[in-house]
Amino acid sequence: MHKIAILLPSYMGDIQYVERLIPSYKKHNVNKIPLYLVVPQKDKVVFEKFIDDDITLLNEEAFTDDMVHDNSIFGIRPGYINQEIIKLSFWEKGLCENYFCVDSDGVFIRDFHVSDFMYDENTPYTILVEDNELVVEPEYYKQYWSERKKLIRLIQEKVGLNDKRMLTCHGFAILSCKVFESFNTKFMKPNNLNYKDLLNIAPYEFSWYNMWLQKDKTIKIEFREPIFKYFHTKNHHLEYLRKGITLQDISRGYMGIVINSNYSREYGVVSYEGGDIYDFSMKEMMLLSFKIIRSPFRKVKKILRRIMPKLRVNVIR
Repeated sequence: MHKIAILLPSYMGDIQYVERLIPSYKKHNVNKIPLYLVVPQKDKVVFEKFIDDDITLLNEEAFTDDMVHDNSIFGIRPGYINQEIIKLSFWEKGLCENYFCVDSDGVFIRDFHVSDFMYDENTPYTILVEDNELVVEPEYYKQYWSERKKLIRLIQEKVGLNDKRMLTCHGFAILSCKVFESFNTKFMKPNNLNYKDLLNIAPYEFSWYNMWLQKDKTIKIEFREPIFKYFHTKNHHLEYLRKGITLQDISRGYMGIVINSNYSREYGVVSYEGGDIYDFSMKEMMLLSFKIIRSPFRKVKKILRRIMPKLRVNVIR
């Protein structure tokens, strides 16, 4: 059994992201940490090309009977919820003692080792932050923070954790199978809950893990800050670019980056350096086309002269 493995749930809609992520994993995976790629049965044939000595392809339907098929949870599509269920239930496979969860929109940017995930031979790091910088960020606070805070506080209440801090993480978490076994035995079974039930209460899989660990102290908590730099919004990404921060700069503090596909997907598979792609979206192009069609020729020349600097070719790196 592996001390640490990497878990990547995905699906056909994210194939371009996986095609970017896998080469970065192979390039920087110094200790040959195994990766388990989990996809729906109907998509498996498309992902078979990634299989090699270090990458195993698994069928998500074989994990648990708790999968969501039709109805959304908290307005979140079933496919996304099923990926959360995979992250919660992967420990049951008995393939590793600990696992690092990655999403398809992540990219490794420097060499990584087992020691990046493990405090010592038997204890994984626990990624815990309060995310106060996101409370300060007006865009994130307005769109996401209030609801997220309410639901994570509910998780704390359910597991019996009394703490004014809200220590958890968004993703790219290091998870212990021992903690999940404790969670299942001491909390889920006594309360007659399955994985789908948990997400119906609050759809934050990593917070269920983190709050239970802080309550139960199943393993010693050796915390560290996030090891992937997470760009939550377009403005968060652009702020780094305006400061002239390079990938090499970021690699001094992080082993990878995530340009959240929830906001960036409409622009394609956005690279870190390719932030100028935000200057001109497809929606803006359609509106411009409509405006040009309805404008006299003299105005068309003026419009084109104004927007030409924005029409740049952006290479996906």
